[in-house]
Amino acid sequence: MDEECTVLTSYLPERQRAEGVPSGEALIGLYARRRTATSILLRGIEGSGRQQSRGGRSFPRAAESALTAIAVGTRPDIEAMVGETLRLAQPRLVTIERARLLSGEIEPVRLGEEPGDATRLTVYCRQRDRAHQLPAFEAACELLYRRRIAGATVLSGVDGADPGHARPSHAQFLHRDADAPLVVVAVGAGDRIAMLLPELGALFRRPLMTIEKVRLCKRDGQFVSRPETASGPADLGAGMTAQFKLTVYTSEAARHDGHPVHRAIVQSLNSAGISGATTVRGIWGYHGDHAPHGEHFPRQAHHVPVVTTVIASAEQVSAAFDAIDPHTAERGLVTAETVLAARPTNAPSPALPALPALPALPALPRGSCLEVDNTVNLSHSCG
Repeated sequence: MDEECTVLTSYLPERQRAEGVPSGEALIGLYARRRTATSILLRGIEGSGRQQSRGGRSFPRAAESALTAIAVGTRPDIEAMVGETLRLAQPRLVTIERARLLSGEIEPVRLGEEPGDATRLTVYCRQRDRAHQLPAFEAACELLYRRRIAGATVLSGVDGADPGHARPSHAQFLHRDADAPLVVVAVGAGDRIAMLLPELGALFRRPLMTIEKVRLCKRDGQFVSRPETASGPADLGAGMTAQFKLTVYTSEAARHDGHPVHRAIVQSLNSAGISGATTVRGIWGYHGDHAPHGEHFPRQAHHVPVVTTVIASAEQVSAAFDAIDPHTAERGLVTAETVLAARPTNAPSPALPALPALPALPALPRGSCLEVDNTVNLSHSCG
């Protein structure tokens, strides 16, 4: 299946409650009842607008944690949930993005890009999914690495639901052996990602993934473009504003002046008066020539990827990028895109604006291929 979809993302404090339960759990319950294509709840390790003293700890106290709840579905389904999401969870912010949803038997597609653009691929799966006697998320990263996609990050959720899997019980406190929901996020050239989609889909019993265009701002420390050049959203609806979403992909081991890069970024954003940043720690991934690795390899435990997301207004985005820029002078990937955003108010719920149709993207003929190494070594050592 290949269709348009809408991604609804809510940012909220972990301790917040709605109708007697944690707000994050309430949101995932709502998305499960509405049978969205998929949903996941991520717990952050860092965020702006909160106390920054950590005493050198890698993780904030639970009371300081921020949550990110993501739901993927058709536009009518998501539109019907925006108001309820705002009323139920009272998140600090919700954003809406267009994407392309692929599921079932996945065919090659054409992904046209303008200079300076890239494609973001997000694969939704479970920790217990297996492929070739490996965890499927590891196999997916290995495939992306062998196909020379620039980088991939695996994020583990604390809750989530989709029609193909039962929702974990007591998901807010998943044990290490629980079937946690995962997302594999990769950013790379559209033509390469387009051609590996069928092989990637074959790794999963119930493949489900989204693809979106993003604007490259920095890659491996090299400047590409300012975030202000990202294409704008559709016409705004009542209560909606155009915002810029900046995403920074780094490593937990990366340092700036002796401090973790992700923490230095958040502190610089705070100093610039910009709130709305959240950092999520990955469990597996790779960047560039470094082979995929993750937290269950003790020597690599502090080399896992981290993803920092900041939502900024048009007036703030230049200052936000300038705060991020010096911390990514040597490494890291920075992308930008525009989103529609709303904050909870007592006013009537905003209506989603009319979103233009995605351009027709015909499937490539079977047998088409790029000139890449087609041998995937799934037993590659992840040292």
